[in-house]
Amino acid sequence: MDRLKYDIVVLGAGESGVGAALLAQAKGLHVFVSDYGKIAPKYKEELNRYAIPYEEGRHTEAIILEAKEIIKSPGIPDTAPVIRQAVAKEIGIVSEIEFAGRYTDAFMVCITGSNGKTTTTMWLYHTLCKAGLDVGLAGNVGFSLARQVAYDPHPYYVIELSSFQLDNMYDFRANVAILLNITPDHLDRYDHRFELYAEAKMRITRNQQPEDCFIYWEDDPFISRWVAEHPPVARLLPFAMEARTDNTTAWINEKNELVVMNLNSPFVMDEELLALSGMHNRHNAMATAIAAKAMDIKNEAIREALQDFKNVPHRLEKIARVKGVDYINDSKATNVNSTWYALESMKTRVILILGGTDKGNDYTDIENLVLSKVDGLIFLGIDNEKLHKFFDGKISRIADACSMHEAVSLAYKMASKGDTVLLSPACASFDLFQNYEDRGDQFRKEVLNL
Repeated sequence: MDRLKYDIVVLGAGESGVGAALLAQAKGLHVFVSDYGKIAPKYKEELNRYAIPYEEGRHTEAIILEAKEIIKSPGIPDTAPVIRQAVAKEIGIVSEIEFAGRYTDAFMVCITGSNGKTTTTMWLYHTLCKAGLDVGLAGNVGFSLARQVAYDPHPYYVIELSSFQLDNMYDFRANVAILLNITPDHLDRYDHRFELYAEAKMRITRNQQPEDCFIYWEDDPFISRWVAEHPPVARLLPFAMEARTDNTTAWINEKNELVVMNLNSPFVMDEELLALSGMHNRHNAMATAIAAKAMDIKNEAIREALQDFKNVPHRLEKIARVKGVDYINDSKATNVNSTWYALESMKTRVILILGGTDKGNDYTDIENLVLSKVDGLIFLGIDNEKLHKFFDGKISRIADACSMHEAVSLAYKMASKGDTVLLSPACASFDLFQNYEDRGDQFRKEVLNL
C-alpha cells in the first residue's frame, strides 16, 4: 500500500467488487480494494493472482479519500461514514454496473422490481439462450457484469438490478428495461420513505432512447401514475392481468391464455402450459414474453422456454413430500409481498414459517391469506415480538424457533397429511443466517433429514 493515490478504489470485495477491480486493472487503471469485513478466500486468492492491492477489516481513509473515483458495492449504505466523507470531498461514487457499462456496447436487458426479478431474469436468460443468442447473465445473479466485460464479453446481457445498484447509476443505458412491480421493501435504506425507494426503481428508464423499450406492470397504480407524470422516451410496453388500454401489450384473456400483441406477430399460449404456477409467475412470464418479442425472438422459442424453464432455488422450490406433507422452500421471500404471492399460490392448508430481520414490514397485507390458508405459524428469529403482536389471537397454533432445526421439527409435528409446510419468511435472514441462500439450504437439509 505504498501508492496512496489510486484512479479507482473499490469498496467491497464480493463478486461485484472484485469484478470491478479486475476490469479496472484490465483497462490500465490503478485500483485498490477495501473491505470492512473479511474477504472470502476465493476472492483474496484472485486479487493476489492479479496483483491487485487490497485491505480487509478496515477502510483506510487516507487511501480511499484520495481516489479519483469510488466503485461502491450495493450492500454498503450511503450512511456509511466513509461514503459520507467521500461525498463531502465530491469524489464520484458509482456502481459496478455503471462502471462496466463504460467499456461495452452490448445490448442490455435490465430487470428490476420488488418481487420476481430473479425469476424473470433467469427465465428471460433461458429464453434468449434457447433462441441461440450469445448472452451473459449478470447483476444479482451469475458473474458480475464487470468481470464478464473484462474477460468473457457477450453481445447481449440480461441483468438483474436492485434499487441499491440503480442508486449509483448515471450514464448506463438499458436497451430493454423491465419494471415488474414496486412494493415497500428495504425502506430502512431509504429513510423509511416509500417514494424514495420507488424513485430508485424508476431510474431503470434513465438514458433510454426512443428505440428502446420500457416494459412495466400496468396494474401497479404507482408505476402507472409515474409513467403518466414522467413519460419515458422509450417505447412503452405494459402488461396487465386483463387488457386495460389499446397500448396493453400482454394480458391473460378470457380463455386463460397469455396473449402478447402489438409486436410483430401475435403470441398466444395457454397459461396452464407455463412452467411455473401462481399469479406472480404469470406476471413474470408476460414480462419475459414481451422482452423476447421486442428482441425479435421467434414465437416457437418463446413458447418452449416458457414451458420448460426450471425455477430458481429458494423460490417456491419443492424440497420433498414427507408422510403426505409437502415442504416448500421460499427463503427468497424477504418481504411481505413475496410471501403474499407464495400464499396466494398455495392449494392446500399451510404451516407457515415466518420471521427474521424485519425491514419495516406491514403484515396486514398477508392477514387475509394467513387467516384463510394457514393452520399454524412458526416464528423463526431472534426477536419475534412484532410478529406476536400482530398474529397472536388470530391463529390458534403459534410457536417460536431460534434455529432451522427447531423450526422444521415444530412444523413436522404441526402438519397433517395433505398440508404444505412453507418457508416464506417475509423478512431478511441476517439475524440467524448468512443470507437467504444459507437459510434455504438449512431448510432443505433439515427436511431431507426428517
